[in-house]
Order: sequence, then C-alpha cells, then structure tokens
Amino acid sequence: MNINFPLLLVVLTAVTGIIWLIDGQFFRPRRQERYAQSGARKSAEDAADSNDPDQPWLAEVSRSFFPILLVVLVLRSFLVEPFQIPSGSMLPTLEVGDFILVNKFTYGLRLPVAHWEIADFGDPERGDIMVFRYPVEPSVNYIKRVVGVPGDRVAYEGKQLYVNGEPVPSAFVASLGNQDLHREKLGGDVFSTLYAQRRTDPDAEGEWTVPEGHYFVMGDNRDNSRDSRYWGMVSDQHVVGKAFAIWMHWESLTSLPSFHRVGWIQ
Repeated sequence: MNINFPLLLVVLTAVTGIIWLIDGQFFRPRRQERYAQSGARKSAEDAADSNDPDQPWLAEVSRSFFPILLVVLVLRSFLVEPFQIPSGSMLPTLEVGDFILVNKFTYGLRLPVAHWEIADFGDPERGDIMVFRYPVEPSVNYIKRVVGVPGDRVAYEGKQLYVNGEPVPSAFVASLGNQDLHREKLGGDVFSTLYAQRRTDPDAEGEWTVPEGHYFVMGDNRDNSRDSRYWGMVSDQHVVGKAFAIWMHWESLTSLPSFHRVGWIQ
C-alpha cells in the first residue's frame, strides 16, 4: 500500500492548526475566565499566564505538534526532501538503499499535493539527476538522469547514446562480471554508467524528439532501467527536484545503517 505522505502531512498540519486556532480564539479564554473566577488566581491576567490546566487533550496535542508539522511541511515541500533508492536502475551512481537529498527549489517552487508551480527558478539540464513523478503512475516517485531537454533529438543504438546527432563521449573503464563500466560526459557532468555485455534490448533502441515542456530521462544502468525509452517523456508538471547528495545508506531492516557513501552526487 502506497501512503501519500505529502497529502497526509498537509492534512495533519491543517487539522492541528485549525484545532489550535479554534481553541485559542474561543475556548481557552473561557477556561481562563472560569479559572480566574474560581479564586485560584487573583485575576484573568494571572490566569492567562498559567499553564491552562483544564486544556483538553486534543487541543494540547495540536498546540504541541502544529509548529513541528508546519516546519517539516515547509522544509520538505520547498527546500529539501529525502528519498530512498529502491532499485538498481541508477547503478553505479546510486545504490539500492541510498538515502538521498533532493533540492526542491532548483527548478522552482511547487505547492504540495496540488503540484502547482508558484515560482520558476530554472529548468532541468542535461546531466542532472532528477526526481519526478512517474508519468504512468504519478503517485510513485522515480529517479533518472536527464539526457534530453526540449527540442533535443535523442537516439540510442548499439549501446551508444546520441544527442542531436552527436555521440555522447563514452570511455570503457573495466569489466564487472557481465557488465562493462564506462565513464561518460553529458553537458558539464562526468559520471559512470553500466552496460550489459549481452545484446541490447531492441525495444530500448530508437530515436526520439523531445517536445516542449518535457524531458528525456535514462538510468545510468543502461540495460537494466525502464525509462523514457520505454514509457516516454517526463512532463514539466511531474518534476519534483534535483538530487544532490547521499546522506545515509541503509539497504534493509536486517542490516545496520552506514555512512560510507555520504557525499555529493555526480
């Protein structure tokens, strides 16, 4: 079962905020007045400075949690959001179990849940590692590398990537079992990729033109990634943010978290 955490966070923040506001505006002054009149305090002003001992449990919890929820909502919606890598499609750059940080304002600010853009700060560039909502199932987040921006002609043939008719520079580094490690350069980024030594899947080959407002994305594990070669382009409306750092690695509940992979993402 997929839990829509952004929606849950928005709802909890709104509910606790409304309860706190209603209690503070309507019910707390009445409790303080009754408390002052009881003789336990000399005046209503003294009662206002008390800890409000008759405050209902729900109001007390809402007052305590609303500021925390609000800060978390603002941070993860507009600044930085954590994600966990669930598959090996971005090997060797990102491993299964890597916990990454995603910059939410590099490409502009969007409202949580509704995803409406309220400020535009820039567009994804070739070479960026981008988190986006999977076009086939927008409730699921995917992460891939941007290889084509609006107007680009992207082609993939015989384990060679082409952008606008030019081959992307790719140098063989080493053989790792049944895969070959390469170093590639796209835009201003130099990064590692993996290619299976078996024949390329015919469905992964072809040529595509990236339309306006869309991006062509691929996994660095080129022969083990379902990406734009299979299900199409990523709309600008589905962009979440740019991945920029690994802050922890924790592959499973049966293992301990480690920090040996902490660092910036290339």
